[in-house]
Amino acid sequence: MGFRPLHDRVVVRRVEEEGRTKGGIIIPDTAKEKPMEGEVVAVGPGARDEKGVMVAMSVKAGDRVLFGKWSGTEVKLNGEELMIMKESDIMGIIEGAAVSKKKAA
Repeated sequence: MGFRPLHDRVVVRRVEEEGRTKGGIIIPDTAKEKPMEGEVVAVGPGARDEKGVMVAMSVKAGDRVLFGKWSGTEVKLNGEELMIMKESDIMGIIEGAAVSKKKAA
């Protein structure tokens, strides 16, 4: 990828939700909310505590995570829209979920 986040920052790719409701109604792009789930693309080495000891990250590349609605900063790297956020902005790791690949348009 060519980008490595510093300290306790994480690079996340949003996971696109399906454009249909359970009843089969198609939701147009203008009515969709941005998903609050994503796949971790890259992580920094970790943060230092008050004593200067390095604290390892809890997430790793490939994890599927849930984050807050207004978390992070949206950036465009190599033509791809990604988010950079602190590890503390991540609410949790979704275990056992398969990460869906982005469809090529």
